[in-house]
Amino acid sequence: MPHSLPPLVSRSLLPPFILVTSLFALWGFANDITNPMVSAFKKVLELDNFQASWVQFAFYFGYFTMALPAAIFAKRYSYKKSIILGLALYAGGALLFYPAASWESYPFFLLALYVLTFGLAFLETTASPYIMSLGPAETATRRLNLAQAFNPVGALGGLIVAKEFILSRLRADEMGVHAYAALDPARKAAIRTADLEVIRDPYLLLGAMVLVMLVLFLVLNMPEKETTYGRLEIRAAVRRLWVQPRYRWAVVAQAFYVGAQIMCWTYIYQYAESIGISNADAVPYGISALVVFLIGRWVGTYLLRFLPGGKLLLGFAIGATAMTLLTIFLVGMAGLYALVGISFFMSIMFPTIYGIALEGQGEDAKFGAAFLVMAIVGGALMPTLQGLLLDLGGSGYTDLRLLGVPEINFSFFLPLLCFVVVGWYGYQVFTYYPLPESEVVPPPPRP
Repeated sequence: MPHSLPPLVSRSLLPPFILVTSLFALWGFANDITNPMVSAFKKVLELDNFQASWVQFAFYFGYFTMALPAAIFAKRYSYKKSIILGLALYAGGALLFYPAASWESYPFFLLALYVLTFGLAFLETTASPYIMSLGPAETATRRLNLAQAFNPVGALGGLIVAKEFILSRLRADEMGVHAYAALDPARKAAIRTADLEVIRDPYLLLGAMVLVMLVLFLVLNMPEKETTYGRLEIRAAVRRLWVQPRYRWAVVAQAFYVGAQIMCWTYIYQYAESIGISNADAVPYGISALVVFLIGRWVGTYLLRFLPGGKLLLGFAIGATAMTLLTIFLVGMAGLYALVGISFFMSIMFPTIYGIALEGQGEDAKFGAAFLVMAIVGGALMPTLQGLLLDLGGSGYTDLRLLGVPEINFSFFLPLLCFVVVGWYGYQVFTYYPLPESEVVPPPPRP
């Protein structure tokens, strides 16, 4: 008889699997409603590209700050309590948009995003290893890819809300930069107040929705192994992880990957604007990138049945590198289409790196997850560097030509570098890095 693959999830564990998987969509929504806010805040508050990029810095630096405390909390208490605390922080950050808009304070908006991502750090540090533990170890990476496939579903929702309820209603964007700048102070202040309220309202609704999820998790039974850990066990776990090049370089690769993803998804609006497409009209291209990303995630999850993760990662990194070169050197709509196409090849990178790094780590997986989530700091640093590149010739996107292309095109050499690093890691995994000699991640006890 032909060998049959074990099931991804048993029926008894479907309820926690489904509800925890919904969290992937929930943080995808937060990520992608925030990406267009770089351009929105730039116009409403009259910022340069570097100042506007602090939206992404505040958002993704929250992951770096809170990932390790989140792992310690999950290790000492439980996945369920960690998720509940994460949802509370997520809702609190979203609701802080109300006083931020009332005070019309850009630093307060940044603080709200920073607190919001404290919650996301708890959720991502907890949800991914928990999903991996809900079944046989040999299907853990496939199971994580399946759960991660719902992340772009939430991201699509975030982009649609950003277009319909924020970008299309911003008066500052509708008027144009020069007309808005030329207004008298009283008129400009009135428009700024109204536009900041437009930005505020979807986040308030998001906060309310997250509170509903919090209630659902309060009543959910989440089976898991009960353990307690002291400081010595934590230190020993960290040492065991960092002596493994397979894990150590996964953290580096993850930082570069997340940086590339956030740059491609944030600056697609500026790329479109450089060829005469407004922010609101550019949202369909952002949506197209997410649809392509979702297709790539499903294709990649299927291919993992036949190819080892390292080989698939290398192949997709080569594809992303090729599409990024086209984005740089094709000026106009062809370059924009190539930028959308990068998303297909980015699709499997995060969960595949994550799965490779945590495979065989046993109980150390909770701390392994923390450092991989801390690597999301790449999404804070890289877009800021891209913003600095865009300011070289002025606050526009085509003020300067480098290597014969506008500065917005040239700035995509940063994602190109990131994909080279990811491809190198994929090659190292299937060529040199063995699995750690430890027990596989055990499934939680049956309810």
